[in-house]
Amino acid sequence: MSRPSQIRALNTFGTEGVLRVGGDTAYRIHDLSRLDVPALPYSLRVVLENLLRHENGRRVTADQVRALLDWGTGPDHARSVDLSPSRVFLHDTNGVPALADLAAMRDAAAALGADPARVNPHIPAELVVDHSVIADVFGTPDAIVRNVDIEYGRNAERYRFLKWGRQALRDFDVVPPGTGIMHQVNVEYLARVVTTEEGWAFPDVCLGTDSHTTMVNGLGVLGWGIGGIEAEAVMLGESLSMLLPRVVGFRLYGELPEGATATDLVLTITEQLRAHGVVGKFVEFYGPGVGATALPDRLTIANMSPEFGSTCAYFPIDAETLRYLRFTGRPAAVVELVEAYAKRQGLWLDPEHTPAYSEYVELDLGTIVPSLAGPRRPQDRVPLTAAKRDFRKALPGILEVADDGIRTKADTRLLPRTGQPGAVPGRPRREVAVGLGSGAFTLDHGAVAIAAITSCTNTSNPSVMVAAGLLAKRAVERGLRSKPWVKTSLSPGSTVVTDYLNDAGLTPYLEKLGFHLTGYGCMTCIGASGPLIPAVSDAVREHDLAVVSVLSGNRNFDGRINPDVRMNYLASPPLVVAYALAGTMDIDLVKDPLGTDADGRPVLLRDLWPSGREVRAAIESTVDAAMFERAYATVFAGDARWRGLAAAEGETFAWDDASTYLRRPPYLDGLTPEPDSVRDIRGARVLVRLGDSVTTDHISPAGAIPPHTPAGRYLTERGVERFQLNTYASRRGNHEVMTRGTFANVRLRNQLVVGMEGGFTRDFVTGEVTTVYDAAVAYQAAGVPLVVVAGREYGTGSSRDWAAKGPALLGVKAVLAESFERIHRSNLIGMGVLPLQFLDGQSADSLGLRGTETITITGLERLNGHQVPDTVDVRADDLRFEMRVRLDTAREADYYRHGGITRYVVRNVLREAEGHPHRTR
Repeated sequence: MSRPSQIRALNTFGTEGVLRVGGDTAYRIHDLSRLDVPALPYSLRVVLENLLRHENGRRVTADQVRALLDWGTGPDHARSVDLSPSRVFLHDTNGVPALADLAAMRDAAAALGADPARVNPHIPAELVVDHSVIADVFGTPDAIVRNVDIEYGRNAERYRFLKWGRQALRDFDVVPPGTGIMHQVNVEYLARVVTTEEGWAFPDVCLGTDSHTTMVNGLGVLGWGIGGIEAEAVMLGESLSMLLPRVVGFRLYGELPEGATATDLVLTITEQLRAHGVVGKFVEFYGPGVGATALPDRLTIANMSPEFGSTCAYFPIDAETLRYLRFTGRPAAVVELVEAYAKRQGLWLDPEHTPAYSEYVELDLGTIVPSLAGPRRPQDRVPLTAAKRDFRKALPGILEVADDGIRTKADTRLLPRTGQPGAVPGRPRREVAVGLGSGAFTLDHGAVAIAAITSCTNTSNPSVMVAAGLLAKRAVERGLRSKPWVKTSLSPGSTVVTDYLNDAGLTPYLEKLGFHLTGYGCMTCIGASGPLIPAVSDAVREHDLAVVSVLSGNRNFDGRINPDVRMNYLASPPLVVAYALAGTMDIDLVKDPLGTDADGRPVLLRDLWPSGREVRAAIESTVDAAMFERAYATVFAGDARWRGLAAAEGETFAWDDASTYLRRPPYLDGLTPEPDSVRDIRGARVLVRLGDSVTTDHISPAGAIPPHTPAGRYLTERGVERFQLNTYASRRGNHEVMTRGTFANVRLRNQLVVGMEGGFTRDFVTGEVTTVYDAAVAYQAAGVPLVVVAGREYGTGSSRDWAAKGPALLGVKAVLAESFERIHRSNLIGMGVLPLQFLDGQSADSLGLRGTETITITGLERLNGHQVPDTVDVRADDLRFEMRVRLDTAREADYYRHGGITRYVVRNVLREAEGHPHRTR
C-alpha cells in the first residue's frame, strides 16, 4: 500500500508554478508571489502555502485560504484552518505509547473486520531514542559504557517493540540509542527546510510529540509540539485543526556584549515573553539583531518557546541559515534549493521590512547580562550579580515561612529577617557533616548536589560548550576541582560535540572536574539524573536539606530534576562548571573567589572566563562539516547491540500479559462503529484541587519511580527489583503503571490535603486521606465521576500525553481551570476530557469553590446536535456559575463527541475501508 500524496490542491487561486534551481532542475510549487501577501508574517506564509497545496474543497477549503489572506484585517484572528504537516517527529518515551496506541488501533480494526494495515502513517514519522538513558554512573571514564549497559538492560523490551514498529509500519524510522537528542539530531541532520516529493517543492512543516520541537524554528522550519495523541492522528492522515494565531513580532537589535551567552539571552526572552503573554500565539523574530544572532543562538531561543508559552518561535530563512546548513554538512544541492525557494516564495528575511504583526515586542541585545533562572520556573530569571541574594530570598519559601521569622520544618532555630535595605538577607542554616571518600565535609542549604551540562538547548551550541571547556581548562591549571558532593555529568545532544571537544583538547580538563561523558540523551534535563551521591541523599532526607541542581537545560519545575533536590537553576554550560567548583548557591560568583590556587591566591570567575575571541578561534580550528557527515553517515543503523535485538514481526503486535513495560491500551475497549450520545456530568467529586502553574510534571511525573508509591508497589509485587523500577517515562507503554503515577509528583500540592506534598487526596466517599490512585479506584467502584479544579496555566511544560491519559483512565471527566497551556488542552480533548475555563475575573477562589462540593455540569447534551455551546452551567452544592467550553474548533468538538482522538481515527479508518468518502462527525 503506497503512501498517500501530500499534493491535493484544486488550484482555486491559480498559484501553481515552476521553480528552476541551478538551471537543470525544476520543481512545481504553489507560488506565493502570485498573491498579495507582503504584510503577512513569514511563519503564516508557510501556513498559506500548506493550505494552498492541500485545498481540496472538503477538509481544506477555499474559505480557509481566504481567511488567512484576510488575516489581521479584523479584531479576531481566531478562525479555524487545517494544517497538514510534512512529517511527524517523536522520541521514545512518547513514541512507545504512541506506537502502542497504533498497535491497539490495528487490533481494533481487525476485530471489526477491517485490514489492520490500513492503520499506517500517511506521512514520514521519525523517532529518536534519547529519553531512556539515565545518569546512574558519573565521574568515571567508563560512565557512558556502564550507563548504556544499564539502559539496554532496562529497556530492551521497549526497544524490540520499536523495531517491530519499524518493520510493521510504512514510513516509520527509528534513530537508535546513543545517537543524540532528538531536536539536535533534527537541526543537524533530519530537517529538510524545503521538502521535495513527486516533483514538487514545499516547506518542511514538522510537528513533534515533544514540546521543544520548536527548536527547528531557528532553522526556518515551521514546527511545534503536539500531544502524542494528536501526533497519532496526523500520522494517520488527519490534519491538525488550529485557530489562526495572533503573531507577536519580536524585534531584536544591537549585539550581545562580551561575556553574555545565548543562554543568558534566552532566559531574558523567556522572562520578557511570559510577562507579555504569548500562550497560543506565534512569535516571530525580525529586525537588525536577527542578522547578528548566530544560528546556534537562534536554535537555543527557539528551543525554549514552550517555556515562554508560544506555539512557535520562528526565525525566517537568511544567509545565516544557509551557512549553518553548509556547516552541518548538508549537500550543496539542498542549500541551493533552500535559497532559491525561500527567495521566490517571500520566505527570505528582509531586514528592512516589518510585516504586520498582531503585537510588537523588542529587545536590545546589548542589555543582556549573565543570568540564571530558578529555583522553580524557567521564567524566573536572576542576574548573576543577584544570584546569592535571590537564593536567600527564595529559601524560606522552599522551607516554609513562619510569621515571626524563618523556620524550617525540622529546625529548632528561629532566624530574624534582615532589616537592612539592600543587604543580603540572612538565611536558615542547617550544617550537616557528611563523609565522602576519605574526607568529612559540612553541607548546608544551597549545596550544589547536581551540576549537569545537559540538554539540546545548550549542547547544540558550540560557543557555550567550548566556553565551558576553556573555563574548565583554566580552572584545572589554577588547581581547582569540583566539590566532592557535586554529581557532575556531561550528556551532549550529538556525538559531534564530543568530537570537537576532543579535537580542541578540552575533554581532559572537563574530566578532571568530573564532567565525564555519561550518555548521548536528555538525561538530567528531563529528570533522568539518576540518584545523588548516597551520602548526600541520606543527608538531604535525614536533615531536610534544601540542596540545589544547576543544569544547562530548559526546565526546572518542582520535582522534575531529582526527587531529593528542591531548588533547580538553569544556567549556561560555563556557569554550570563554575557552580560545580563553588559547590554552593550561597555565593556571589561575581565577587567571591571560587577557591585558591597553589600559591594561595584567590581565583575569581572572571579569571577563568574565556573571551569571545578565544571561543571563536577554538570553534574555527576544530568544528567542520566533515564531523557532521561522519556522525550521521549511518544514523538509522545503530550499534551492534541495537542490531542484535530480535524483534517480533507481523502486521499486529503479540502482547505479553506478563510484561511490565508494554500492555495493550484500554482506550478502544468496547469500541462501536458509532459514538454514544454526549451526556451531562452529574454527581462528580473533585479528585484534586490545585493552584497556578501546575505542570504536566506535576500531573504525570517522568522521573524515577519510588518503591513506596502505588506504581512502585505494583511493580515490586510483580517481581521487579528496586534497581529495575526505572522511570515513569520509560513505563509509558503500561497504563497500569501510569495511572498509578498520575498526580504522584513528590512536590504536588493538593489543596484538599493542606500541609502535605505528593500524590495524596481526600476520598469523599470515606472521608479518609489516601493516595490519588486509591481514591480514584474507590470512586470508580462507586460509579462517581471526577473533576479536577485548578488555577492559571494548567498543564504548562512538557507535551506529555499521559498528563491527559492518566486522569482520563482515573475517571476524570472535566478539568475546571482559569487557563490552560495549549498542548495540554488539546491532549485533554484527545482523551475525551472536557476543558472548562472560568469566565474572566472568576476563579475557584473568587467563587468560593473549595473542592469539597458535589459537582454537576449541564448543557453538554447540545453537542449531540453538532452545536458547540459557548458555556455550560456548573452547580457545586448550592453554588451556581457558568464556565466557558474550550472546544475551540469543530474538529475538537468531533474528537470530544467520539470520546477521544483514537476512537475518532479508528472509526474513520473503518468508514474508509467501507468506501465512505466523508469523514464521520
